[in-house]
Amino acid sequence: MQFLQHLQRHVPGKILILWDGAPIHRSLLVKHYLASTRGRLVVERLSAYAPELNPVEYMWDHLKTHEIANLIASQAWELSLEATAAPRRMRRRPSIITACYTQAELWP
Repeated sequence: MQFLQHLQRHVPGKILILWDGAPIHRSLLVKHYLASTRGRLVVERLSAYAPELNPVEYMWDHLKTHEIANLIASQAWELSLEATAAPRRMRRRPSIITACYTQAELWP
């Protein structure tokens, strides 16, 4: 819910959300919240059997093969720290995010 509220505060106009079939995305609370936005938030569900259409899969692949590839963490907290920092670095490089959508054939 906080993420949806954040989107509404910071992104003007209509917002298209691409979701997988996670149970949290189908909860009554989320359904009621989406209905309260009167069409400002539009949800399209990705097929459960088509991970190649999900740009997040490509983002995780990039993280594993580039951002944290060959990372040797001697403690679990080190891995956790790097796994949190890597997506933040990706946010500063929109070309990577665009490439993930292009790879999923969701971007022209």
